[in-house]
Amino acid sequence: MPRGDGTGPRGQGPGTGQRSGRGRGGRQGGFAMGPGGDCICPSCGHASAHQPGVPCSQVKCLKWGQYMTRRR
Repeated sequence: MPRGDGTGPRGQGPGTGQRSGRGRGGRQGGFAMGPGGDCICPSCGHASAHQPGVPCSQVKCLKWGQYMTRRR
């Protein structure tokens, strides 16, 4: 702050840079769990093997039609 009035050069000081404390996650904000694991129905507990490249949140349960969640 050259003049002491709070107007310093932009891009310097706390809260700047790549790791400013916001949004820790995987690539592009996601939380990748790897290729293994199962997709589980939250309603009935039915499990099916996770298919690489297809998020469990886009797979529907064959019994209930609910979108599934991921379990390692």
